[in-house]
Amino acid sequence: MVNGRTVLERFPAGGPRGSWPAEEFAHARRMEGLAAEVVMDLATDAFLVIIPGEVVADAAA
Repeated sequence: MVNGRTVLERFPAGGPRGSWPAEEFAHARRMEGLAAEVVMDLATDAFLVIIPGEVVADAAA
């Protein structure tokens, strides 16, 4: 969990040109009904697909 958010997946920032694996993964999760977002983790130079903490709590209820 990062700042109240759950990290679903990490993707290296140096992917092939024209490839957006983090965005594609997040889109697939949104199609499943999750509020997935892509954020950049500058410390690890990676894109994170996250779910806000309050959404996870609502889904568990």
